[in-house]
Amino acid sequence: MNVLQIISSCIIPAAIFGILLYGLTHIKDIFDVFADGAKSGVELTLQILPTLVGLMVAISMLRASGAIDLLANWLSPVLTLIGLPADVLPLTLLRPISGSASLGIVTDIIKTHGPDSYAGRLASIMMGSTETTFYTVAVYYGCIGIKDIRHTIKAALTADAAGMLASILVCRFYFGY
Repeated sequence: MNVLQIISSCIIPAAIFGILLYGLTHIKDIFDVFADGAKSGVELTLQILPTLVGLMVAISMLRASGAIDLLANWLSPVLTLIGLPADVLPLTLLRPISGSASLGIVTDIIKTHGPDSYAGRLASIMMGSTETTFYTVAVYYGCIGIKDIRHTIKAALTADAAGMLASILVCRFYFGY
């Protein structure tokens, strides 16, 4: 057994022991602190739940309606010019909204085209270089009660667009597609 396996096996029990030891030496009621933390976690979950449910319903409706596939087919001539396969367009549209939907799209692309294809590599790089902007903003800003998010959304979507463009450039020039 190597050192890394030993450390990974011991880290969680050591953390629990350390927390208990800290609580005992500083005369804290560990259970009350734990219960307060759990209570605030449940309250936070209830605050952001409506936003998350709305996002998930919207994503499911978009995918089930076929609107994304219709848009991809309609835009395929323009997408070809910029080096974006029509199969990857759904990823560019859903990545800022949902990580799980994006992962499903990437999985489909890799199953269909293979991991070493242009579409497979582009989808993989795009998945790693962009963020689930709306989900992240909904969770974090909803948690602390910020309502004015327009500048954050603009900046984050600009960063996502830059990540997507960089993904295309990397695939075209580095991999030679």
